Amino acid sequence: MTERIEMTTTAPPRAGSREWIGLAVLALPAMLVVMDLTVLHLAVPHLSADLQPSSTQLLWITDIYGFLIAGFLITMGSLGDRIGRRRLLFMGGAAFAVASVLAAYSTSPEMLIATRALLGIAGATLMPSTLSLIRNMFLDSRQRTTAISIWAMSFMVGGSIGPLVGGALLENFWWGSVFLVGVPVMVLLLVVGPFLLPEYRSTNTARLDLVSALLLLATALPVIYGIKELAKDGWSPVPVAAIVAGVAAGVVFLRRQRTLDDPLIDVKLFRNPAFSVSLAAMTAATFVMMGLNLFIMQYLQLVHGLSPWRTGLWVLPMTAAGIIGMMLAPTLVRWIRPAFLISAGLFIGAVGIALFVQVEEGSGIAPLIVGAAIMAGGFSPAAALGIDLVIGAAPPDSAGAASAVSETSQEFGGALGLAILGSIGTAVYRNQLADVPAGTPGPAADAARDTLAGALVTAENLPAEVAVPLVNAAQAAFTQGLHMTAITGSALVAIAASFAAILLRHIRPYAGHSEEVASAAEHVASAAPALPDTPVLEVDVIPAPSRTGDTVAERS
Repeated sequence: MTERIEMTTTAPPRAGSREWIGLAVLALPAMLVVMDLTVLHLAVPHLSADLQPSSTQLLWITDIYGFLIAGFLITMGSLGDRIGRRRLLFMGGAAFAVASVLAAYSTSPEMLIATRALLGIAGATLMPSTLSLIRNMFLDSRQRTTAISIWAMSFMVGGSIGPLVGGALLENFWWGSVFLVGVPVMVLLLVVGPFLLPEYRSTNTARLDLVSALLLLATALPVIYGIKELAKDGWSPVPVAAIVAGVAAGVVFLRRQRTLDDPLIDVKLFRNPAFSVSLAAMTAATFVMMGLNLFIMQYLQLVHGLSPWRTGLWVLPMTAAGIIGMMLAPTLVRWIRPAFLISAGLFIGAVGIALFVQVEEGSGIAPLIVGAAIMAGGFSPAAALGIDLVIGAAPPDSAGAASAVSETSQEFGGALGLAILGSIGTAVYRNQLADVPAGTPGPAADAARDTLAGALVTAENLPAEVAVPLVNAAQAAFTQGLHMTAITGSALVAIAASFAAILLRHIRPYAGHSEEVASAAEHVASAAPALPDTPVLEVDVIPAPSRTGDTVAERS
């Protein structure tokens, strides 16, 4: 009897309607976390009149939320891996809802600072939990890429509609109403989540290393604080010392991770190009986009004279382009290698940024709006596919920690972009305005050299023959700063695109994984020798649960 070897393949199960509805539920809290970063800025004048915080208190009210999100992301991601990602998501959602109500009805600056801190800690549980759950819900590589693109798109939508929603609420209600937006979203999460979202926890039952968690805080908080202060006020000893102290704590943290049996972060992941290069590409894109967004918003309002509401509307084309890019990426990556898709997108984004150089004072805003839309659309594949590669490169038990690393890197990238690109633009602005128009009083000249907003406020109290030349000179100087920032950002993105194309080129398109498995099975069957008098042997070739590390990085 001749042996016959039958090879069958089992593809990863595809997600159904339950998983896609669950994705919509997960996207809402992710969108809300970003909205909460933006809506407060509109409410600052109103809450300042009501609570009368000091300048230091106001600084903490606006910044502590983002500080604690950045400081707790990795810790919460690792905690979710241990105790259950859905459980942590529900705990964070409940805490976020309670803290939102407390923030809305705060009666003192101290109470608002405390509730904003609680919101930041709760927000740090939401972001890695939602992303790591998506990794478990969508095992098919194509579906997972689409799901991650939708999840990433929710952040873009949240950042864009935040000012619009906040502005509408402030026109009709008191300042605390901007915090109450999160309550119905979290209630929805807690009500429908148990029916739609699966639970997943790591097989690792080791306790969370509290020393590592404290070292992470000692790293993230001083570094983010120092960068933000440098971006606002320029170089000074205190923020520089904070950054140095944070970096030192980070070195101790990384050394400790190498000695632990169950670290918060497996530093060996950074040796995987799919993880480290994708992370670097996303960080570079965030670095440039955040830094340039600052100049875009200021140009539209302070040079072109638009209201905050109209500025928000003009930003919508950028959001729409980003959404289109997010939705195209999962389709294109079936035939185009991720490296080339990410690289091409970054190069397209660099071209869009280069259009900013065509912006001139007194001209229209078309080059700025078109360039910003091209930038957002080009950067979208780096975000969607980069997150997919980062999450997939990590073992399933560490998906929460890996997603937190991804989000933390973008927090740092955004803060660095604001600081470094902001400093470049400010330096050019001040250099261009070194010689103010004749007749400008000394105090007015000093205020004008500080910021464009200072120049406009000062000009309101000057005679027209002095104010008009001063405003024109300040706006021209700011435009020159925008040009230099755009040139710098475009060059940085082009460099990142080159590295991505080279270092990720071994990763194949997402289509064809099942075909590769079937081909391998056929090859084994055809190569098997014929043996007499042996029974039929059936061999099932079953791929491991689909994840990017299996289906992308390892199949090349």
